[in-house]
Amino acid sequence: MATVGGGNNTRVLADGSRVPLLGLGVWQVAAGRECTQAVRWALDIGYRHIDTAQAYGNEESVGQALRESGVPREEVFITTKFYPGRRDPAAEMEESLKRLQVDYVDLYLVHWPQGGATWAWPGMERAHAHGHARSIGVSNFDVDELARVISTATVAPVIDQVQLSPFEYRQGLIDAAEKQQVAIEAYSPLGTGQHLSDKVVVRVAQRCGRSPAQVLLRWCLQHGLIVLPKSVHRERIAENAQIFDFSLPEDEMAELDALDRTRGTQAAREGKWW
Repeated sequence: MATVGGGNNTRVLADGSRVPLLGLGVWQVAAGRECTQAVRWALDIGYRHIDTAQAYGNEESVGQALRESGVPREEVFITTKFYPGRRDPAAEMEESLKRLQVDYVDLYLVHWPQGGATWAWPGMERAHAHGHARSIGVSNFDVDELARVISTATVAPVIDQVQLSPFEYRQGLIDAAEKQQVAIEAYSPLGTGQHLSDKVVVRVAQRCGRSPAQVLLRWCLQHGLIVLPKSVHRERIAENAQIFDFSLPEDEMAELDALDRTRGTQAAREGKWW
């Protein structure tokens, strides 16, 4: 099967790195067989972007799947995230590399702004300087937090990964990030499955002859977002990849946009867990 992250299905980041627009997220995927199998299926189907984190506890399984897949390391964009309950992002990056059994990751993110927006950034820059992270960025940072990092950075963040869907359409955050040349990645684009049964989403899917999941993921692409659906089911992982061969008409996009519950917020989260 053709690589779903290849060709025109990628985006060039501000630092020149190229990221596949579709990735497999492994949040809440159990370490061991479940995670390894999901990542193997994704790589077999043609995914070339895998998103994990130190906090997920499954980096070793992601690394095992990559090795077992036979796909060359340089063909797969691997993201992990610094757990901000620790003290040193550069030291934690070295531990992630051991668990993943790779020499570098393609993207390293501050997972959330615990303790303030900027304190971890020098350590992120050290990980980048050591060659352990080819690109660096943040996750769950709002407009103000992102601006504070950029104002102090020697190496600017290239991505902010946040919860996004038609129901969490953070237009203020998206617009501000783009002005700063920071790409936005959407996690939980399916609302951990809750959005799939929404009557508007189902109606749009029926009109388009697509699944609700495909509609939600395509909505992200048409808003210029990188998108990270999670699944541990082979058929759904495959279905989620079939989003590059159709477009949602403008009226369907507007109908989905109107589902936003955030009023176009500049916030990254409605509530903090840290």
